[in-house]
Parts: sequence; structure tokens; C-alpha cells
Amino acid sequence: MAKLSLFERRRQRVRTSLRKRAGERPRLSIHRSGRHIYAQVINDVEGRTVASASTLEKDARGTTGATTGSAQDVGRRIAERAKAAGVTQVVFDRGGFLFHGRVKALADAAREGGLEF
Repeated sequence: MAKLSLFERRRQRVRTSLRKRAGERPRLSIHRSGRHIYAQVINDVEGRTVASASTLEKDARGTTGATTGSAQDVGRRIAERAKAAGVTQVVFDRGGFLFHGRVKALADAAREGGLEF
């Protein structure tokens, strides 16, 4: 068995604890790279993505995803799209990333947009 990196171990730990708390609530999953940030609302019961937003979309082009401002923009858009799909309560899956900087900015903007977690 291959040894997992610290990031992969943290990702598994976060996901396992979420499964215990989530119940029927969808999961707001975050991924960030050096240039972009991505967010998805995933219904694990049905196994499908309900809504998604990222800095790669046409209306967000021209800005880099490496700033907290663009992360806030993605947070607002994911909240708006999730509410349009009928989702108001989610569990936040930070995906192994520390809750700081861009991840925190996205989460705060999604809360302001109307998502509860």
C-alpha cells in the first residue's frame, strides 16, 4: 500500500467526518489550484452535481482565481445557482485545504449568498 501524502490524509479525514454529519444534505466541495478556484454542490445520495462555479467561466475570465476577491465572486455565484436548484443547506467540504485565505473567502461569500452550513 502506497503511503498517502499529508494532503491526501487530511482530505480523507475531512470527507469521512462529513459523511457522519451530512445526512441527506448536499456537499459544497471546494478545489483550488495556483491559478483557479472551483466549487461544486454535490448530491451524494443521487451521485450528481447540482450546481458548479469556477474562475474558468466566461463571465469570470480576465480575472485570476488566485485572489480572495475572485474566490468571493465564485462563492456568490455558487450560492445563487444552488438556491436556484432548490438547495439551501449544505455541508462544507474544504477538501484537504486549510480553512484560510481563498477557501475562507469563498465560504463566507456563499454564506452571505444564502447557503447555510
